[in-house]
Amino acid sequence: MVAAYKSGPRNLITDVAGLKVGNAQDPVLKSGTTVLLGDAPFTASVHVMGGAPGTRETDLLAPDKTVAQVDALVLSGGSSFGLDACSGVTAGLRDAGRGLRIGAALIPLVPGAILFDLLNGGEKDWVENPYAALGRRALDAATTRFDLGSVGAGTGALTAMHKGGLGSSSLVLTDGVTVGALVAANPVGHVTTPGGRHFWAAPFELNDEFGGLGPDPAAGQCGPLVSDKIAAMLGPRANTTIAIVATDATLTKAQCHRLSVAAHDGIARAVVPAHSPHDGDLVFALSTGNGPPASDADLAQIGHAAALCLSRAIARAVYAATPADGDILPCYQPVKSASANKA
Repeated sequence: MVAAYKSGPRNLITDVAGLKVGNAQDPVLKSGTTVLLGDAPFTASVHVMGGAPGTRETDLLAPDKTVAQVDALVLSGGSSFGLDACSGVTAGLRDAGRGLRIGAALIPLVPGAILFDLLNGGEKDWVENPYAALGRRALDAATTRFDLGSVGAGTGALTAMHKGGLGSSSLVLTDGVTVGALVAANPVGHVTTPGGRHFWAAPFELNDEFGGLGPDPAAGQCGPLVSDKIAAMLGPRANTTIAIVATDATLTKAQCHRLSVAAHDGIARAVVPAHSPHDGDLVFALSTGNGPPASDADLAQIGHAAALCLSRAIARAVYAATPADGDILPCYQPVKSASANKA
């Protein structure tokens, strides 16, 4: 029998040593921001497969660009307003003495991506853009353990039929390499099969991490997209699944790009349909460089594990979502214990 992967001790992206995650949210706004921070700068790249992305400083992550490493990555609600969360993180890192030193200048490098949550029932009539402050708060809150569900960038996220959320998971490969995923799940598509109980990601579930119901036994699930989200938000252009996958294996920037491409399979296995013209589906991939250099064969295994982690993280995001006043869609679990969203 082939040895199986196991989840890391936290089942979070922070099982990749040297990473921390911080969340900040505003319940009245029904939105928030998530920051992934490294103990040291890390190598990263990105791949976009959705038709409606919103990004900041992602061009510098292309393999042919000269910037070698970045200081943090940001996932945020708020559509284009949420890109300002990166400004708050950049300011905080500069105050902490973090960033690229060019002469007397210190420049933190903080790429980011956003999802659309402007029509989710929260109050969005602010006088001053709140996302820079949310970004700074998320940076200050960065730690190795964090909540899932209706927190951070997942606070106001929605899927076709349920509230979305923030999810994470990890795997330890048979050679000891660790891989993890972090996702804000806000797709136009479904994360559950038409019956509404079984997750599309169920074949990859470990340790009943999103309910343990297993795959849907029904076949022939080849119907059109029917979305309560589209109806509630008066149109389809209000979506996106944005994610980060990480490993401690040492990867080049080009290998990180290939990892981000492979990880998109995790979205396609957990969201139906995925990568639509109305989604901004995007995956960052990073290497902390604390492990051995990866060969092409190693990279294939790491990419496979990243896709598995991302599928599981999407299901965990929805499973852990919690209800709030003014919600326009129900949670997957309308009533559960207060500890159910703890990672």
